[in-house]
Amino acid sequence: MQITDSLGFISFVLAQVQDQGALSYLQTKFVEGGAFMWPILVSLVIGLGFAFERLWTLTRASMNTRKFIVNVKDALNKGGVDEAIKLCQNTRGSIASVFHAGLLRANEGVEAAEKAIMAYGAIEMGFLERGLIWISTFITIAPMLGFTGTVQGMIEAFDAIKEAAQISPAVVAGGISVALLTTLFGLIVAMILQVFYNYFISRIDRLVADMEESSIELIDALYDMKK
Repeated sequence: MQITDSLGFISFVLAQVQDQGALSYLQTKFVEGGAFMWPILVSLVIGLGFAFERLWTLTRASMNTRKFIVNVKDALNKGGVDEAIKLCQNTRGSIASVFHAGLLRANEGVEAAEKAIMAYGAIEMGFLERGLIWISTFITIAPMLGFTGTVQGMIEAFDAIKEAAQISPAVVAGGISVALLTTLFGLIVAMILQVFYNYFISRIDRLVADMEESSIELIDALYDMKK
């Protein structure tokens, strides 16, 4: 029975969307949701702002790691540390920045270069993760705002029952429907931002792994030069 009712509700929603158009339907439901829909919308807009900024930053930080390592080794063999530094200066990406910091200290010894790589690698990782805390915050806040709006709507629905002095489907259904809209929109916002957040975490993990692996290869190449 519950499955049949659920399918019927889904069919009703799809029919409404087809009749009104997706954008018009969302606008109607947004207005029906009441005042709490606005802070949920603000959470979505600001969260997407941080998400697009991180997407742009991580795209610029990415590079062809294997090709870059080969180019750095060739530069070290042909022109020494100075040539490798110039290559890093002219290359965009997190790994190039880390290599540049290490190579600047290479004349002080391989140990100094290794310490510089580790220190700047930690700074670069913090730069890659900057802004993720705000996306995570809006992922948490959006459903909470939705639940708060639902509670307020339920209170208004029960107040309507009290004023009507009877429990009538017409009295209760409208208020509960409006109350649940805030939770629905809050969850949708959280799901959208969660997809971006998980994607960014996976991208950062790959960048950090490439950074660590390539740094080891750079240190090995510097050791080989000292022999």
